[in-house]
Amino acid sequence: QVQLVESGGGSVQPGGSLTLTCKTLKYTADKFSMAWFRQAPGKEREGVACIDISLATRYTDSVSCRFTIFKDNARNTLYLQMNDLESEDTAMYYCAAARGSGPCSRHDYVGMEYWGEGTLVTISS
Repeated sequence: QVQLVESGGGSVQPGGSLTLTCKTLKYTADKFSMAWFRQAPGKEREGVACIDISLATRYTDSVSCRFTIFKDNARNTLYLQMNDLESEDTAMYYCAAARGSGPCSRHDYVGMEYWGEGTLVTISS
């Protein structure tokens, strides 16, 4: 059973930074595409960033200049570095994974197979 465990959420002021971490358990991260999603209160879940098995990355437009997705395959860990945070970034953030590279090339990274429980990010002054 694949397990994903997120951490790193918290409350910061606008303009601040946070780094989210997703630890993968019971499988090796280099065989999987991985992504970060978020869901704000009253809104649908959206794909934020995706990294495939060749380490190519994709971002949703609203975060492309502020967020960076990367992973450390040796540590089986996915990261999301978030800078210049805005109130609109407030959401529950979820880590997801799928075998192969297909999902990262699809709209909203459709096809993710495994999900974490989420970590809450709150941006507030």
